[in-house]
Amino acid sequence: MTARLTSEERREIGREARRALPRTAHGSWEPAADRPDPVSLLEEQDRGRLGFLVPVRHQRMRESEFTFFRGAANIMASDLAHSPDTGFEVQLGGDAHLSNFGAYASPERALVFDQNDFDETLPGPWEWDLKRLAASVMIASQHLGLPAKQARRATSEVTRSYREAMAKYAEMGHLELWYDHVRVDDLRDHDQGAGPGFDKRLDRFEKRATKKTSLHALSKLAEKVDGTWHIRTEAPVLFSLRNGPEGYDPDEAERAALAAFEAFKPSLDDSRQALLERYEVVDIGVKVVGVGSVGTRCLVILLQGRDENDPLFLQAKEAGASVLEPYLAPSRYDNHGRRVVEGQRLVQAQSDIFLGWTVGSGSEVTRDFYVRQLRDWKGSADITEGTTANQLAFYGSLCGLTLARGHARSGDPIAIRSYAGRNDTLDRAVTAFAEAYAVQNRRDYQLFQQAIEQGRLEVATEESS
Repeated sequence: MTARLTSEERREIGREARRALPRTAHGSWEPAADRPDPVSLLEEQDRGRLGFLVPVRHQRMRESEFTFFRGAANIMASDLAHSPDTGFEVQLGGDAHLSNFGAYASPERALVFDQNDFDETLPGPWEWDLKRLAASVMIASQHLGLPAKQARRATSEVTRSYREAMAKYAEMGHLELWYDHVRVDDLRDHDQGAGPGFDKRLDRFEKRATKKTSLHALSKLAEKVDGTWHIRTEAPVLFSLRNGPEGYDPDEAERAALAAFEAFKPSLDDSRQALLERYEVVDIGVKVVGVGSVGTRCLVILLQGRDENDPLFLQAKEAGASVLEPYLAPSRYDNHGRRVVEGQRLVQAQSDIFLGWTVGSGSEVTRDFYVRQLRDWKGSADITEGTTANQLAFYGSLCGLTLARGHARSGDPIAIRSYAGRNDTLDRAVTAFAEAYAVQNRRDYQLFQQAIEQGRLEVATEESS
């Protein structure tokens, strides 16, 4: 048997790392002398995507500096590769911005809050997730027009909450930590200055989220044709494989999609497979979602159970290599869909019962996918319109706590807690980094805008999107 380090030895490792790399070292940001052109990085990422959707991606990124930041995970990954590294590895979400946290239904039908996007997940330095999350709060604060002092306070809440949560997780036993999760209803006891009317806003949030079911989606995403439900056509962002764009072979696309669906089933355990076998595939379509993933192949699968009032929508999202992979060790999984799923299962406290992976083979190339339910009480906070400084600070602290739990499950919470310390030194450093990186994001956004104006990047018009 291999001897394990004691808790005190792990604390000392954290203290040694702090001596070697002071927490203040995380407070600076300077672009590398050979920093790649950010527009070129985006163009490189666009090459493997569906050409008719790339202009939609550019349009969504163009809306604001915050939406640009959401779509620019590969740019920040390149930058973080040159940042200080404490040497403590966790399972990174890889794209830990505010909009990639939210609520969804647990298998026990409770509304829980957690990270909900793992397209870029990979083992790596815990600081990378924390810095991207903090930068997203700073950029959101500036988008809202908050004064600099309020923006810094809201941003510092991310690291304060992360640090204090890590201290709590460092004291937990392994099983206690594994079972720990945040229910949305628990937030009523932890509003921590979210402001008046918090409970009412939470009630509205819960009501909206629990309405988002497959049955609710049926009327939004499908229509009856000759007595049978089919995916609606709202090209280019939603269409059935039967009604694809010009040059699209609907028969080949449908055959490939059905084969990929069959290949997905063995990634589930037997009980989930037995449940899924009760459903019949009715239609398969393409649905554009988010910002960063626009242009990747994202299928929506409509299934019917007992009758037409018992639908199930599954989403199959293309999974390519993580944007972190050029700077970290490659994934140990040969299927990037599995990379996403295994990372999500490790980090999330509760995961979708239909979470699995598959592979699709078309006429061009074999592609990896991961599968999950499309709508199962999904809920996310709109933090860019009408949000107060207190509300943003509270939401940032909730995301920081959630991030800490995922890192504690996959890394060494005792060593990280020892490094982070008890005072606000790390909070101030990460906030300073976020403020400096927001300036860099603005510059990159301006270059992005110029590339569109010069015709280098194509952007969709409102009518075509």
